[in-house]
Amino acid sequence: MKSDLRIEDHPILEFERGKKITFHFEGKQVEGYENESIAAALFASGVKVFSHSKRFNNPRGWFCGIGKCCSCLMRVDGIPNVRTCVVPVREGMQVERQGQRAKLPSHAERDVEREEIDVQALIIGGGPAGLGAGITAGQLGLSTVIIDENHNYGGQLIKQTHQFFGSKEEYAGLRGFEIADIMYGEFMETGGVYLNETSAVGYYGKKNNKHIYIAYQRREDGYTLLEISAKYIVVTTGAFENYLSFPGNDLPGVYSAGGVQTLMNVYGVRPGKKALIVGAGNIGLIVGYQLLQAGVEVKALIDALPKIGGYLVHASKLKRLGIPIYTSHTIKNARGKESVEGATIVELDKNMNPVKGTEKDFEVDLILIAVGLSASNKILSQIGCKNTYVKEMEAWIPIHNEYMETTIEGIYLAGDAGGIAEASTAMLEGKLAGAAIAEREGCDRDNIETVKKTVFGELSQIRESEFLRAIEKSKKRCHRKWEEIKQE
Repeated sequence: MKSDLRIEDHPILEFERGKKITFHFEGKQVEGYENESIAAALFASGVKVFSHSKRFNNPRGWFCGIGKCCSCLMRVDGIPNVRTCVVPVREGMQVERQGQRAKLPSHAERDVEREEIDVQALIIGGGPAGLGAGITAGQLGLSTVIIDENHNYGGQLIKQTHQFFGSKEEYAGLRGFEIADIMYGEFMETGGVYLNETSAVGYYGKKNNKHIYIAYQRREDGYTLLEISAKYIVVTTGAFENYLSFPGNDLPGVYSAGGVQTLMNVYGVRPGKKALIVGAGNIGLIVGYQLLQAGVEVKALIDALPKIGGYLVHASKLKRLGIPIYTSHTIKNARGKESVEGATIVELDKNMNPVKGTEKDFEVDLILIAVGLSASNKILSQIGCKNTYVKEMEAWIPIHNEYMETTIEGIYLAGDAGGIAEASTAMLEGKLAGAAIAEREGCDRDNIETVKKTVFGELSQIRESEFLRAIEKSKKRCHRKWEEIKQE
């Protein structure tokens, strides 16, 4: 496979791809790099179709890039249903599509080890919230372990090339990938343990007054099954992206905004040549500019709402570069056989109905979906934490108090798992959870009070933004619900 979509020159990023390796895809030799995922290496080599739908056998390709969907499931070295977007490519791997229905192998030669870990605080998720919790808990004297299923640290931070707003304490003026490096370094300085390529399996109750959680870590020659005993668990699993229904929405070439960021900003792979962006909130606007940095032509942004939903500073960047933004428009369809070849948009009236005769056609090979996020908190439901419906967020979220503790003692959350906001809020909530746990353990009270006072002040300031006022209301309602339950 001679095609190579890797980005060689970028105005901000330098891609550390690592050593070149070779692997096989359906009998053909493919070149990749040790710091790429299987799916990224295949995409860079021109492979767009990763799987086919079970019912209609429609082609499916890259989408989320973080293991949350099923589009990239393939058979790897005989093992079916491997999430190739989060598994690193390795020398000599045998990769193949698995058809409409995966079949288990007759036998599998995998070395499986077992390890027990005893720690004060287990943190599930290594993004801004998880690192914030780990840094704070560690600095206050607790032993901590972070597990994360990705082979990179920092969660969504590593995809962000824009400079962050906010205060110095939340790394204002730095880019997301720079913040990830700093926070990871600060966490490791506390003596904490960071286990990457480690997937959460499930909660198995309490034993000897500690929560028992099972996870497994991938190794080159097999897996390590981890039984983790922790007095406290902090769930910081972030969010997954929302989707839209329209004809052709499952074609390869229709990708989530985060999936596109992963391809181009983490792996340095150009996701397409010409793009249409659906959604003019902050994510759509930011990724639109990042696409231009990666050498992709952005044909237009569209949004169903009558006004742009993101910050003016982001929209102005695109407008100055001549990128049209169509409000009160939606996507009508995507066209193509094996992948996207074009798209049609249509204007909407005040009742959100399509206006006949207003269609516009675009020749694009990339349709980027940026229509919001949903909290990824199934782990908390499996643990048994109670949820409540929050109308401001239009979502069910785990009930928690102002110190981020859920309805189950010793189980905490932070970041988007407890309601969608943004990275600075996630960091602060993580710090708050870490401080609350340290307080329960009787650590340095003066330092804990300083952390809590600072965090509450900064959260209050951040949530004064018109974009986050609804979050503040929903959080307060959630806190009252927690108090009601505890008084029952």
